Amino acid sequence: MLELAGPPVAEEVYQELKTRLAQLPYVPHLRVVRLGEDPASVSYVRLKDRQARKLGLSSQVDVFPENTPQNELLAHIAMLNADPEVDGILVQSPVPKQVDFNTVLEAISPLKDVDGLTPANAGRLWMGLEALESCTPAGVMRILKHYQTPLSGKEVVIVGRSNLVGKPLAAMMLRENATVTLAHSRTQGLAAVCRRADVLVAAVGKAGLITPEMVRPGAVVVDVGINRVGQNQKGRDILVGDVVPEVTGVAAALTPVPGGVGPMTVAMLLHNTVVAAMRRRS
Repeated sequence: MLELAGPPVAEEVYQELKTRLAQLPYVPHLRVVRLGEDPASVSYVRLKDRQARKLGLSSQVDVFPENTPQNELLAHIAMLNADPEVDGILVQSPVPKQVDFNTVLEAISPLKDVDGLTPANAGRLWMGLEALESCTPAGVMRILKHYQTPLSGKEVVIVGRSNLVGKPLAAMMLRENATVTLAHSRTQGLAAVCRRADVLVAAVGKAGLITPEMVRPGAVVVDVGINRVGQNQKGRDILVGDVVPEVTGVAAALTPVPGGVGPMTVAMLLHNTVVAAMRRRS
């Protein structure tokens, strides 16, 4: 079975970006906004900021208290939209309950939406127009391309219909001429639907969701799920995907967790930041 490891693909993206950056007369600037001190959010933001700086981008994290009113956050986003030195804006989710994330997304300029989640960019993706694309599904597509997984004419089943992964990934798969089924918690006969797939993508966030009997022999399986199931003796989180390890006995290829799609999410975020800067400043 082939392991579809993410780090080599992410490194390929970073090398491409370094080549682009060396040709630019400016340094693209990423601005990440975080509300509160949720440990997972703090960790994710630190990783994004560190990787951006390592690549040679300008990066700044704006931290607000967890109880920050929505109107104050929106005013900050408006300021970032208007700042000509800011190329990319990302508001780390989840946000506190007093903030509506969809309202936040609508406030971000589509030209600076490096998460690729604003209604404008999501709509442009579905219409086949140029857009900043959602990072995790873009990372999935890059992994499949890197490992030369054919998609045209193939049956793809995506389990999970979120705006973050499932829906944009379906649009990207259609663009590659795949036949796409978007399954979810109310799909009847989920196991039978999954067994049809040449490429099966699990993106629900439920440990152990996909078992060997749900996988067609020889299928390519992409595990987007990241689930914390406890801590090891060193106090570090134990992470597992949505796919049980035993699927390796059936599938032809599988992304590991960790070390699969995760590194690609950050890589495509930085790719979007550079692309956004080049489009906006050209």
